[in-house]
Amino acid sequence: MSSTENDAEVYKPAFAEPPSSKVSGTAETSSLVSPYVSYGLPYAEACAKHVTKTFKASRVYIIASGTLSRETDRLEKLIEALEAKDVKVIGVKKGMRPHTPWTQIIEIAHEARGGNADCIITLGAGSLTDGAKIVVLALANNITDPKDLADYSIEAKTPKTGVKPPTVPLICIPTSLSGGEYFSLAGGTDDITTKHKQGFLQNGMGVRLIILDAELCLGTPWFHWLSTGVRSIDHCVEALCSLEATPESDKDAEAGLRLLVPWLLETKRDESNVEARHHCQMGVRHAMKNVRAGIPMGGSHAIGHQLGPMGVGHGVTSCIMCPAVMKWNIEHGKENPEIQKKQDKVRSILWSEPSAAELFKGAGLSQDKADLGDLLDVIIRTLGLPRTLKDVGIGGDQIDKLSKRTLDDFWALTNPIPLSDAAQVKSILEMVVS
Repeated sequence: MSSTENDAEVYKPAFAEPPSSKVSGTAETSSLVSPYVSYGLPYAEACAKHVTKTFKASRVYIIASGTLSRETDRLEKLIEALEAKDVKVIGVKKGMRPHTPWTQIIEIAHEARGGNADCIITLGAGSLTDGAKIVVLALANNITDPKDLADYSIEAKTPKTGVKPPTVPLICIPTSLSGGEYFSLAGGTDDITTKHKQGFLQNGMGVRLIILDAELCLGTPWFHWLSTGVRSIDHCVEALCSLEATPESDKDAEAGLRLLVPWLLETKRDESNVEARHHCQMGVRHAMKNVRAGIPMGGSHAIGHQLGPMGVGHGVTSCIMCPAVMKWNIEHGKENPEIQKKQDKVRSILWSEPSAAELFKGAGLSQDKADLGDLLDVIIRTLGLPRTLKDVGIGGDQIDKLSKRTLDDFWALTNPIPLSDAAQVKSILEMVVS
């Protein structure tokens, strides 16, 4: 980070422009929250400052990573900083179960409501972030029964009317590169009846403030940091390859890619490099602009959403599927020159990054012959991340089920070659069985 960022906090909107009113896939509308981003101050100091000065809050509930809570003093430092500002911590939840179960969301909402919390803080990422978005929705609408959450989900048969927007501000302090804190959409699992994960995207939902602290993230396990970083690379790649991309979205996706690829490689080389982690965080900001603006993702995300409930982390799904989808698209999209043109642009970006070009040459790839899938494969393998379904315990006998489920995903049809037949998905999955 620059000396300026070390000396004084940077506090600015996450995005220069307000969220688009366009609805495409899961595009956010202007009625949803556009988060601010704070960085340059230690996370605990920044959080205490904004709780008291920005949000005028005095009673907070914290949802913290189980690992951070057990293995570090990061949670204690946050509590100490808050209490030093006369903020009362009325409750702490250490860890959330994977895929954000509804029963746990309501348990947290009950505790926060009972303590009259006027601010929710998350310290960590993944399920914590999604869970907290739904918690503040539950608080605003006095939802006390997990089953009642079904009426507020995207999949509700009868859309809920009169939904009250969250009023309790949500502050997220992420420790990964998945980027969920930038997007108001949240996912939660009905662990009572259907066992199905559903999306939530109601008026006023979202994180109010994101606090970035690269030093805090030194404790994030390398595998999780790097794999979630590949998830953000996937956001950039599928945005650049989208047939609905715009010059503005291309600019953002390219900026994200140019930050993420070299600095993830540097993090792999030196896990203690705080500057590298900071640049990765900046890359995520660019990557998530396009998701918020409604630039549709493609097959990698569509298939990945189905692998998630099978126990595969979202970042890992991108490690496996993104190169395969790029190869499949280029092979089956020969009649559409735009597909080749877009992939060529991404290839050019990657080859122009010195650290990436060195990798490609070392792997024996040539600039005129290697396709985009080849380049992504080398990057991901260099990061030491999984590349096959076998690596994550998914057998060939599960491919048919995965293929059919993918067709229901909202991004299946926005792949450059729409995925409308299970046979198409199956042919992609068969590329990465082992």
